[in-house]
Amino acid sequence: MDLKELYSQIITENSRNSAHRHPVEGATHTLEGVNPSCGDDIILSLRVEDGVIADGGFSGSGCAISQASSSLMLDLIIGRDVDTARRLCDSFLRMITGEITDEELEELEDAAALQGISKIPARVKCAVLSWHTLEEILI
Repeated sequence: MDLKELYSQIITENSRNSAHRHPVEGATHTLEGVNPSCGDDIILSLRVEDGVIADGGFSGSGCAISQASSSLMLDLIIGRDVDTARRLCDSFLRMITGEITDEELEELEDAAALQGISKIPARVKCAVLSWHTLEEILI
């Protein structure tokens, strides 16, 4: 399996993954993110305890890329402190604009599978929707 196939498989699997598609009991942060250009709509919820993201979930609808991106993001940030989540969010958004180091890319783990989206401008907003929503929640 080549790298392109692996990334495609990661996106496909995460777009269907239901692990994070749930309401978050005791959510401390909830925000809706909408991409009016294509109709993607998510509600992101987090439970932050003592500065650590203890749980996270999302609901909503959208294309495979927006759904996979939400799932990958939550996989990456749950269990991490808020400052680390902010840094990872910044790294992801810079990855999409092509302004990231190899070390930062490695930190994004499976979320790095979305790096190629930067070459498809019509899909960039789909990939960054959940990340921009996270960015707003963590202000």
